[in-house]
Amino acid sequence: MTEKTIIQFDHVAKRFDGEIILRDINFEIERGKFYTLLGPSGCGKTTILRLIAGFLEPSEGTITFDGQLVNKIPPNKRQVNTVFQDYALFPHLNVFENVAFGLRINKLANKEIEPRVKEALHFVNLDGYQNREIAELSGGQKQRVAIARAIVNRPQVLLLDEPLSALDLKLRTAMQVELRQLQRRLGITFIFVTHDQEEALAMSDEIFVLNQGKIEQSGSPRSIYDEPINRFVADFIGESNIIPGTMLRDRVVSFAGKTFDCVDQGFDEMESVEIVIRPEDLELKPQGEGMLQVRVESQLFRGVHYEMIGKDADGNSWMIHSTKSAQIGEAIGLFFEPEAIHVMRHDETEEDFDRRLESYEGADHD
Repeated sequence: MTEKTIIQFDHVAKRFDGEIILRDINFEIERGKFYTLLGPSGCGKTTILRLIAGFLEPSEGTITFDGQLVNKIPPNKRQVNTVFQDYALFPHLNVFENVAFGLRINKLANKEIEPRVKEALHFVNLDGYQNREIAELSGGQKQRVAIARAIVNRPQVLLLDEPLSALDLKLRTAMQVELRQLQRRLGITFIFVTHDQEEALAMSDEIFVLNQGKIEQSGSPRSIYDEPINRFVADFIGESNIIPGTMLRDRVVSFAGKTFDCVDQGFDEMESVEIVIRPEDLELKPQGEGMLQVRVESQLFRGVHYEMIGKDADGNSWMIHSTKSAQIGEAIGLFFEPEAIHVMRHDETEEDFDRRLESYEGADHD
């Protein structure tokens, strides 16, 4: 644990009625960063949020907050506030009283409450909304009131449980920008739960990708997108072409009946692997040119690009994103750089991935 660490999970597990919801969760959360727990429904991300908030206790392992063991510390004793998916605003109270609710519970004097509420509303761009009724607000305004109510208590950590899921696409995109800017202005730790990978990539400093109660991979949005460690992560984060291949030796791989230079290393010679190439890394070329030849089977216009599916001579399907169009049935070439090829071991865990890199870096390759 470093001085920057505010929350640490150490071998945390959670069971409900004998069913394992979380298994051996280990991570550190640093102060002042935007974290996202990302994964499909039922993967355990909201359970982690509830463990941090104190609504649940771990079945195994320890949770520390600012160096203090908090396994049995109740929610009202933690410097954490939560913004829920449905916002949980009080419809019978106006905006001011919704934001002031926690301060009144803590018995602050009125002369302290008013400036704190106004400050919180200012942070979320709701100056002048104090007397509005909740029913008069838009979805985005309700979300900002919920955030103001959370930050008025000056928590060290703000938890957000899919707060954008009920908004339409345009408002959701705008609120992503607002939330990121708000986190930077406040300088506190945000932990955001979502199943939307585009949302996670756009907003986060670090992402934890969860699947079936365990963390598959953690890291920056760029590292997870560019270097997924297994098929689940590659398939869940963005669109991917995933096909079988063979690692011939360091930086040389075979797939789709051909041999290619790549940048991956540390695998066994002739090891069976999986190859990932993102659709946007495939460049259309005339027939006979490029690294691979495919025949276009379908094409959709997606606004900023065309999305095509082509099939090569080995029967592999390739998704291609390009500003150029092609005709269905047309034979085309595909070009890609060695850096676009990402090689994965079958079902590799994050621990296995780290050990492989350490082993390779510590070995003599002369």
